[in-house]
Amino acid sequence: MATSLRTYLDHNATSPLRPEVAEVVLRVLQLPGNASSVHAEGRAARAEMETARAAIARLVGSKAKNVIFTSGGTEAANLVLTPSFRRLGQTGATRLLIGATEHPCVLHGHRFAAERTGIIPVDGRGILDLAWLRAHLEAAGGERVLVSVQLANNETGVLQPIAEMARLVHEHGGLVHTDAVQAAGRVPVDLQDLGVDALTLSAHKFGGPKGAGGLVLASDQYEIGERLIRGGGQEKNYRAGTENVAAIAGFGAAAELALAGLEQEAARLRELRDEAEAHVRRIAPDALVVGAGAERLPNTLAFAIPGLRAETALIAFDLAGIALSSGSACSSGKVKRSHVLDAMGVEPALAEGVLRVSLGWSTTKEDVFRFAEACEKVAGTLYKRKASAA
Repeated sequence: MATSLRTYLDHNATSPLRPEVAEVVLRVLQLPGNASSVHAEGRAARAEMETARAAIARLVGSKAKNVIFTSGGTEAANLVLTPSFRRLGQTGATRLLIGATEHPCVLHGHRFAAERTGIIPVDGRGILDLAWLRAHLEAAGGERVLVSVQLANNETGVLQPIAEMARLVHEHGGLVHTDAVQAAGRVPVDLQDLGVDALTLSAHKFGGPKGAGGLVLASDQYEIGERLIRGGGQEKNYRAGTENVAAIAGFGAAAELALAGLEQEAARLRELRDEAEAHVRRIAPDALVVGAGAERLPNTLAFAIPGLRAETALIAFDLAGIALSSGSACSSGKVKRSHVLDAMGVEPALAEGVLRVSLGWSTTKEDVFRFAEACEKVAGTLYKRKASAA
C-alpha cells in the first residue's frame, strides 16, 4: 500500500500551483466581465490580463505588446512553427530544422511538410551539433530556414547554446524559435540576449496554473499568416477565443514570483539536486547520470542504474511515496522508449532504466532525504538479486 506521506519530485512534468498564485486565480475567477467588453467589468478583466502580460514580458526580457497568450506551450509552438511565420517585408521559411531531442509538441506539432523538415543531431551529452547546422545552412544557399531548438531539455535538463546557434542562423538569413518552457523561471531567460525571434512558455512549469502559456516575439515586426484558431480576433488576431483570464492572471503571478527569487532559488535547487545525485552515486556507483558533462538546469537529475527497469522502479518509488518520472511517458502513462536518449546514443538497456528527478519551489531537504531512502531500498533489492544470481 502506498504511504500517506508523499514526496513530489516531478516538477518538469508540472509544478504544483503556488498558494499565492491560487489566491490570484480564485479572485479573478469571480470577476464577471469578458476581457473584450468595454464596460467596467470587461475593463477589470482586461486589466488583469495586461498586468499578467507585463509580468511575463519581464520574466523573459521582452515587451508586453509582444506576448501572445495561448492554452500552453504546445499550442504556442504549433502556432509559430509554420512556413507563414516571417519578418514583415520578408518571405517565410521554406525549411524547418529541429533539434533531435525536442519535445513532441515541436517534433510533431509543426506545420511543415515532412520533406521540408530536417533533424539536427546532438552529441553524447545532448548538445546540439553546431558544425552540422553550419554545414546545412551553407548548403541551403538562399533558402530561408526556420530553426527550433529547446533552451532546456525536459528529460535531461541539458541546456543548449541558443545564443550561439541564433547568431549562426541569422548570419544565413534564417529565423529561430526556442522552446523555453522548461527553462523559464528556473534559469535567467532574456529574449534579447538569446537573440531568438520567438520563444514559447507554459505557466504550469513554474507554479502557475495548467492551461495557460504564451508565444513571445522579439518585436512587433513579425507576422503569422496561418493562424491556428480563427474567430473573434483576440490577442491581436493571433489567437481567437475568449481568454482564460483567471489562468492568465495566475500565469503572470507565477512569473512575478519566479523572477523575484530566481537567483536564490536556482542556487537552492542546484544544491538539492547535487545532493540527490551524490546519494545515487553512493548507492549505485555504476549509475549513469545523463548529461553529466553538459550544463544542466539546476533542478533536474536523470539517472539510470544498470539492471533496473524504469517501469519497475517507478512503481517501487510510488509505493514508497516518491513521485518521479521515467525518461519519457506517453499520454496513457506507460513508459516508452525515449527519443532523447536514443539521439544521445544511450545504450538501449540503460535507456530503459532512466529515471528523472525534477525539483521545484515546494522541494525541501527532507524530500531529498526521503528519495535517498527509497532509492537505497529499490537499488538494494536489485543488488541482492544480482548477488544471489552470481
